[in-house]
Amino acid sequence: MTIFTQTNLTRRNMVQGGVATLAFAPFASPALALSNDQASGHVDKVIATINKVIASGKSESNMIKDFEAIFVKYSDVKYLASYALGVDGRRATAGQKRSFAKVFQAYIARKYGKQFRKIIGGRLEVKATKTVKNHVEVKTIAHLKGQAPFDVTFYVSDKSGKVLFYNMFIEGISLVLTERTEIGAMLDKRKGNIDAMIKDLKTAG
Repeated sequence: MTIFTQTNLTRRNMVQGGVATLAFAPFASPALALSNDQASGHVDKVIATINKVIASGKSESNMIKDFEAIFVKYSDVKYLASYALGVDGRRATAGQKRSFAKVFQAYIARKYGKQFRKIIGGRLEVKATKTVKNHVEVKTIAHLKGQAPFDVTFYVSDKSGKVLFYNMFIEGISLVLTERTEIGAMLDKRKGNIDAMIKDLKTAG
């Protein structure tokens, strides 16, 4: 299963990549209260909830609603949206940021929820955890029927005040970096019009 896709580098990507350290700044704290067991337990809950939705037999549209609820509950949606908007967030109004965050979480649910459905008949299994500076990496293995197992790694932190995952790597490709590229491309296509991008994002994914 391939969830993320690589796109060609543009000047925007290079500029945004240059400020990637700043974008991760909210998590840059020398102390980490989160334990490996807490992070692993959080990912276990994510996996169990996803598997429950997949096995529910619901229609795709109803599954997508459930996946959105999962993202809202278990991931740092505010951070994900802020990172995806990147440097363009500096010129966005407070209202645009709120609208984007709301539309973005639904977009993420549609895009990745459709991919999670492909796990039907398979499973995700936590294999290892590792504390790395300001977060805990929880490595899982995805087992799908008829395919070789592959890595899915969650980055978990409690810097928001709650235990949440704020990034996910599938076969080494980052969710947040991928979505920053996708949102940036959408803005470029619309000549930087944030409102137009938000409107179109409502049906994307």
